[in-house]
Amino acid sequence: MARIGVIGSGFSGISAAAYLSAAGHEVHVFEKNSTIGGRARQLKTDNGYVFDMGPSWYWMPGVFERFFQDFGSKVSDFYSLKLLDPSFDVVFGEKDTMHVPENFEQLCALFESIEAGSAEKLKLFMQEAEYKYKTGIDNLVYKPGLSLTEFADMELIRGVFRLQVFSSFSKHVRSFFQHPKLIALMEFPVLFLGAMPQDTPALYSLMNYAGLKLGTWYPEGGFGKVVEGMAAVASKHGAVFHLNADVQHIHVEEGEAKSLLVNGVAEHFDGIIAAADYHHVESKLLPKALRNYDEKYWDKKTFAPSCLIFYIGVKKRIDALQHHTLFFDESLDEHAVEIYKQPQWPAKPLFYVCCPSKSDNTVAPDGHENIFLLMPIAPGLEDSEAMREKYFHIMMERLEKQVGETIRDVIDYKQSYCVADFITDYNSYKGNAYGLANTLMQTAILKPKIKNKAVSNLFYTGQLTVPGPGVPPSIISGKIAAEQLTKHLNTIAHEIAI
Repeated sequence: MARIGVIGSGFSGISAAAYLSAAGHEVHVFEKNSTIGGRARQLKTDNGYVFDMGPSWYWMPGVFERFFQDFGSKVSDFYSLKLLDPSFDVVFGEKDTMHVPENFEQLCALFESIEAGSAEKLKLFMQEAEYKYKTGIDNLVYKPGLSLTEFADMELIRGVFRLQVFSSFSKHVRSFFQHPKLIALMEFPVLFLGAMPQDTPALYSLMNYAGLKLGTWYPEGGFGKVVEGMAAVASKHGAVFHLNADVQHIHVEEGEAKSLLVNGVAEHFDGIIAAADYHHVESKLLPKALRNYDEKYWDKKTFAPSCLIFYIGVKKRIDALQHHTLFFDESLDEHAVEIYKQPQWPAKPLFYVCCPSKSDNTVAPDGHENIFLLMPIAPGLEDSEAMREKYFHIMMERLEKQVGETIRDVIDYKQSYCVADFITDYNSYKGNAYGLANTLMQTAILKPKIKNKAVSNLFYTGQLTVPGPGVPPSIISGKIAAEQLTKHLNTIAHEIAI
């Protein structure tokens, strides 16, 4: 049995801790904040609101189920899921809202009503997307991305062209649909994958399958319940979570990590999983000679967006608001350019509104609404209270127009979160919210390596390495890192035995 230290308690860190502790290791997880969950922490207010601070879309339910099944459990042992219908609303303009139904046949009918012939095209699109999804989940995302030999599978090679790794997502969508509303609906997931649709591989149409075919779900009690469930699994197998525990240095001797400096105290370990921001770990916790990458490398990378977020409590019910609402009443292309090509605060932003109190009466006082506003922005922007307030009123004005009533005069809780907070709370590089963009040159083996090349027992996990950004990939990333460290420790044990 080895003693293992995990830096960070986001989804990838908890996942790694669960797999390692279940394998019989002594696992200690160090979290710099006062609660576990990383970006999926919850904010609980004195006046009865419970806000999910980060993730709010529950897609790819099979990944969550697979995690719990690996430990002889199931999702329902820890939290209840609700299938949302409509899945979400898309606002295209005044009195122009698309209600996206959960039922696929109804979705096909909706497409047909907008563009003749698009129902059959949607079915074909989803057939292709389903293949990509199932191939991706079964053959790609659980690979460590250390070598091309991982992909030397004839079936996978034959399927490469069907996966459309080298095709543009934008062109792919437009080969099926011409109406701007349908294009916007299909392209919206890639806005959060971190690149222009033109620069994102068509492979990621698998996200359309995940969202429009598998459904949009909600974990009752919020994403915090998912965190609690996963942590319970890890704790059951012996993992220990240490809060307010800031890791300040990784001590290395002769190419092996020996200890972590935590709040000024050395903690000795046989292996390390770095589930904190990859750039932070390399630039702040390791000397230059032991880093995988230098600053030039990170500066050239394309990062997914940061966000301006508002957590708002409202002293009344808002009948016209759904659980998820996307405001696409301005140009997607223009906003995307302001995030990815010419980084700046957007002139006419798109944004997203989540109102979980529509589905869950535990996240707000009776008769109140819990509202989460999110506007994607370029990472690294100058962040100020004045700028936050400016965009708060821009978003609220459009939201109030959409629902047909005032909201700002009945707010009884308001908290903002932006670039500076991502840096302070998560040591996030340039304040990014979602990790690295899923561009062609940042896919699979082209992502930052999961293994440190100079420190034999140090492995990385999370949104900046394989398989990529988002909650399900982060859970998978933790499993991959745990497997690789276990493999390393078993090799060492075998060599000692010989």
